Amino acid sequence: MADVIRDHVEVVQGPNGPKARVAGSRIRVQDVVIWHEKLGMSPDEIVHHYPTITLADVHAALAYYWDHRSEIEGAITQSDAIVEAFRQNYTSPLQDKLKRPRFG
Repeated sequence: MADVIRDHVEVVQGPNGPKARVAGSRIRVQDVVIWHEKLGMSPDEIVHHYPTITLADVHAALAYYWDHRSEIEGAITQSDAIVEAFRQNYTSPLQDKLKRPRFG
């Protein structure tokens, strides 16, 4: 019997280390987990919003997550920390413009 998860999930090297993603796509396993576990989307809803992946891909990603839960949760935490650091240190051009004194 073939390893079904490996048919649908691949691990690729990235700038911050290896990342598990749906095979043949740029959708990370952690994205599928967030959509399903954190946002409450059903597997069917995920496929509806991201039609480049299949229902089997979603279920394989979730199975991979449960087999590698601490690793995926760590990646989610790391991503959240990067986003938060960016938000604290970045001001948009509009924010900069609004902060400038207005003359006239």
